[in-house]
Amino acid sequence: MNLYHCSIDLRDDTKALGFAAALEVWMKHLQSSGVILSWRLCRQKLGFGAPRARDFLLEIEVENLTQLDQAFRFAASGDAHVERLYTTVHQMVGEVDVALYRPFPDPERAERMALI
Repeated sequence: MNLYHCSIDLRDDTKALGFAAALEVWMKHLQSSGVILSWRLCRQKLGFGAPRARDFLLEIEVENLTQLDQAFRFAASGDAHVERLYTTVHQMVGEVDVALYRPFPDPERAERMALI
């Protein structure tokens, strides 16, 4: 399992609930198409966060890097419906930082830890 994190600030004219609704439609489409396992959207609470922390955190779970690549290819497929869903969300995003995480220790390291 891998976690693709997107730290997001919206454009100034974007309504948070409109973004959440559009994102839900897009993520559910990705999930029902089998290119992601799950997702969740979180919002910073009470403005509490590091100075560089963005307002929203989108966490997308994929099985492996192959599935993540499939998700990117799916988004870039040129299909009109896919493009419309993606564009609707993307137009609302101002700034974004991304990172890829994995459970730690991973299975290989967990086995070695058990031997110590």
